[in-house]
Amino acid sequence: MSLYTAICSRFLFPLHERIKGHASLALRVRLEESQWWSAEQLADQRDRRLREFLVDIGQRVPYYREIFRQRGFDPQSLRSSDALTALPLLDKPDIRANVERLKADGHGPLTRYNTGGAGYNTGGSSGEPLIFFMGKGRKSHDVAAKWRATRWWDVDIGDSELVVWGSPVELGAQDRIRRLRDGLMRSHLLPAFEMSPANLDRFVATIRATRPAMLFGYPSSLSLIAMHAREKKVDMSSLGIKVAFVTSEKLYDEQRAVISEVFGCPVANGYGARDAGFIAHECPSGSLHISAEDIIVETVRPDGTRSARGEAGEIVVTHLGTADFPFVRYRTGDVGIVGDRPCPCGRGLPVLEEVQGRTTDFVVAQDGTVMHGLALIYTVRDLPGVERFRIEQISIDQTVVKLVTGPAFDPAGEERIIRDFKGRLGARVDVRVERVAAIANESSGKFRYVISRVKAGMPVQEASRA
Repeated sequence: MSLYTAICSRFLFPLHERIKGHASLALRVRLEESQWWSAEQLADQRDRRLREFLVDIGQRVPYYREIFRQRGFDPQSLRSSDALTALPLLDKPDIRANVERLKADGHGPLTRYNTGGAGYNTGGSSGEPLIFFMGKGRKSHDVAAKWRATRWWDVDIGDSELVVWGSPVELGAQDRIRRLRDGLMRSHLLPAFEMSPANLDRFVATIRATRPAMLFGYPSSLSLIAMHAREKKVDMSSLGIKVAFVTSEKLYDEQRAVISEVFGCPVANGYGARDAGFIAHECPSGSLHISAEDIIVETVRPDGTRSARGEAGEIVVTHLGTADFPFVRYRTGDVGIVGDRPCPCGRGLPVLEEVQGRTTDFVVAQDGTVMHGLALIYTVRDLPGVERFRIEQISIDQTVVKLVTGPAFDPAGEERIIRDFKGRLGARVDVRVERVAAIANESSGKFRYVISRVKAGMPVQEASRA
């Protein structure tokens, strides 16, 4: 660790957090101790904190006072997180309909957030924004969990960082104080909204000039920059980059490979979002560890029952740092698998074996078979000359494939797409291929390869009208 990084990590950033009323440093120190506890120790702490959390919100939050009364739920009697199944799942429409009733009586300062668009855990596939509130306790816990995970990779706050991001919150808050803070912490921001050739040239040049110790961004953005550098034969592997952190989208194997190869560093996958919290992060041994001291992760089947360990289900989170505006059994819209094997790194934190993507990243065949969008992505991605694409399942009877193509594209590739898609989705599906000049990122800066408007489990007749 350099002297400057030590000053930032030990003095400047903790001072910044203290001024904001956050307890991030003390929490990070605690988390760095508890990560080595046994699974049993972590479970005991989790159950105690969950009981205290539910007692608190049952007294102070109007929404949960009513829920507990209706269901005869006594949080004082809770002995394990299994008792959560007695409570309803919380989804975005519930929050929209009960924003004021979800605020705790006597709550501290709350910050209003408005997340829109789609992608990991943001506004949902409908694009309708979600308005919610966050207190200082929640912010402190999220900062501490992310800070701990960053340090797993031998980098710290104060090491030079280049962020390729597109969140309206980040990009809309570049006031003088924030610019001063980012400058002091050596964090540089590049907007990920438009990945044009000219911008990609500028991004490559900026990375070479900055020589950051770490990269942070969307997998789609960092992989595009990496592919552009490789195409231009620009060496990026000798810049001293230690790690590339990626989050907010599904990380595909080919994206991990090209980012690692071009930048000459490992790729650390992260999972979470502003509404759901900092849920999990990859360690150097390759496991995606859940921030279990603060977040309880369940996976549920379409009927709402809990999935078994090793079985895929929708990821549902309870964040124990959200008493002022609770997230209890919050449906993320993402599908994943919780594992039961310990990690070789020695941390007792449970592991997300896999995050398969959003429920809207899955497509439904005419016979009702549900499959991940990868079943379609591979066909399009492997065609020469395809520079960018998006697959949109409009209904169970219609799918549109939008392509941005270069000179190497053979028009016969369109016939292959139609043939392969019909083979997977059904012979009677209308598969339409559209050649377009550009495909824009989401308003958040993220990019989605697959969008499905068909819900798994929907009756075929209804799905055909979706």
